[in-house]
Amino acid sequence: MGNIDIRQLLLDSCRTGTWVVAICEILILLLLYRKYEDKKKTMILCMALITLGLVVDALVISNGIILGSYMELLTRIRFVAHGVLIPLILPICGYALNAREGFMRFLWILTLLVMAAGAAEGFATKFELVRIAGVTRMVASEETPQWANYITMGLSFGMVIPMLLCGLVAWIKQKNGNLFFAAFFMFLFSALGPATGNTDLIFYVSMFGEVLMVLFMYLYASKKYRKH
Repeated sequence: MGNIDIRQLLLDSCRTGTWVVAICEILILLLLYRKYEDKKKTMILCMALITLGLVVDALVISNGIILGSYMELLTRIRFVAHGVLIPLILPICGYALNAREGFMRFLWILTLLVMAAGAAEGFATKFELVRIAGVTRMVASEETPQWANYITMGLSFGMVIPMLLCGLVAWIKQKNGNLFFAAFFMFLFSALGPATGNTDLIFYVSMFGEVLMVLFMYLYASKKYRKH
């Protein structure tokens, strides 16, 4: 057998793959919603809201070719939703480690501040149209203020690190490694694009990391609250 052309495989599967990701995230969102209805835990609600943001993201990307004049508006919503919802990882970490009430108040204040920065980044971003592998989407252009780019990078990578560390603590203390794997796979798939020379396909490769992240979040919550 010859060597597998990874880039060609990614290009050939891109349009279908984005739809597969969207469907998987919708299913996980439904599972989280049912879990929240059953347990009424704020941590699970935060997980569901993050998943909802990723569903919006995946649906806009997978339908970009038919959105037409609505694409910029929906992309704006996608960016703002990402900026506002991803910081919910911080309180998730706090609830996962059963943090005290005073520390949780601090975490929520910090989360609200990061949310405000994320929303500002989403509104300030300037867009340009990009087409690759049958997928049409809008991305941040060079006209985007540098501070907004810094916030984007901070949200993409800075939120994974706390979850990775908290997930490790939870694995050791609670014998529940799912939160660690949620962060690990998100980090891994975010790095796979550049590592394989497919920087222009980071948006696609990282989508699979997002699916695994919310799946393992669900598995973590299911195990944590199984006996409660």
